[in-house]
Amino acid sequence: MKTTNSKDLVKVNQILTIMQEHFGQSVNLARIKLMTMLLHALCVVQTVSLHKLAGAMPTDVDRDSSLRRLQRFFAKYVLDLDIVARMIFSLLPVKTNLVLSMDRTNWKFGDFNINILMPGVTYKGIAFSLIFSLLPKRGNSNWEERKKIMERFIRLFGQDCIDCLVADREFIGKEWIGWLNSRRIRYYIRIRQNFRIVKPSTGERIRAWWLFNDLRVGHEKFYHKLFLHRGEYVYLAGSRIKNSDGIPELQILICFNRPEGAVLTYKKRRGIETAFRAMKSSGFNIEDRTPTCVTECVSHVCLRWSAWLLYGRISLVNIKIYTLNR
Repeated sequence: MKTTNSKDLVKVNQILTIMQEHFGQSVNLARIKLMTMLLHALCVVQTVSLHKLAGAMPTDVDRDSSLRRLQRFFAKYVLDLDIVARMIFSLLPVKTNLVLSMDRTNWKFGDFNINILMPGVTYKGIAFSLIFSLLPKRGNSNWEERKKIMERFIRLFGQDCIDCLVADREFIGKEWIGWLNSRRIRYYIRIRQNFRIVKPSTGERIRAWWLFNDLRVGHEKFYHKLFLHRGEYVYLAGSRIKNSDGIPELQILICFNRPEGAVLTYKKRRGIETAFRAMKSSGFNIEDRTPTCVTECVSHVCLRWSAWLLYGRISLVNIKIYTLNR
C-alpha cells in the first residue's frame, strides 16, 4: 500500500477548497476529490499517462485501483465546460482589459485527428485558455466557428472585459472581420502582404505591401485613415521584422481602431504559442496519450489547463515565469 506525504495532502486540500467552490453544487464530493488528486498528480508528473498519474495520486489506495478510477472517470464522466471556464477565470491574475490571442493547434495520433481552436488570455508572455472548441475536421477554422467561440466567451464573461483580439494570418475573411466590426470588438489581425487594399477616396486598388515597403527592419508605420479590405473598413499598421529564419519580411496588420498601438499589442499573440508548447512537449505532453473519444479529449484538455493555473496559483512546485517567456 502506498504511503501519503503530509505535504502532498496540504497541497491537495488547497486545491480541494477551490474545486468545491465551483463544482460543489453540481458534482458529488467523491468525484471532486478524485479530480483534485488528479490535478495534483498532473502537476507532479506533467504527463497524461494514466499509469503515471495513478502512481502519483496522493492516496493510500494502490495504483491499480487509482488507475481503474481514472479510466472510469475519463470514459463516463462529462465535465461541465462552463464551470471549468468560470473556475479558470477566477484564478486569472487579471480580469479586465484582456488581450485575447486566438490560434489553432492540431495533431494526429493514429487515425484520431485532434484540432483545437482556442482564444487565450495573454499575460506576461503566456496565454491562459478559458474555453476551446474541438473542431470535427482537419485544417483551418471558418468564420462561423470563430464567431461561435467568441460568442461563448462573451456569454460567460461579458464583452466589457475584452480590450482586443490578436490573431495570425489564418484568421481573416470578409464575414469574420465584418462580424468583429459589427460587435465593435477591437482587433489586430495580420494579413498577407500581397492582399489588395482599396483607398475609399479614390477607389484605387493597391497591394498592402506597397504602403509599407519603405520600412527598415525594426521600424513601424500606421495610417490614421480608413482602407477597405474585402469590403470592410479597417485601419492599417505594419512593421518590418525578421522571421524565424532571420529573413526580413513585412508584418501588416488590419485594425478596428487605434492603429498606433497595433504592432506593440500584436506581440502578445506569441503567448498562445507558448501555451500550446506548455500543453504539449514542454509541459503536460498531452500528445502522449490517444483519446478514445471526443469526450475523453475534452476532459483531458480542460484538466490540463486547470492544473496549469492551479500549479502557479498555489505554488505546487517552484515554477519560474521566465521559463515560459520567449
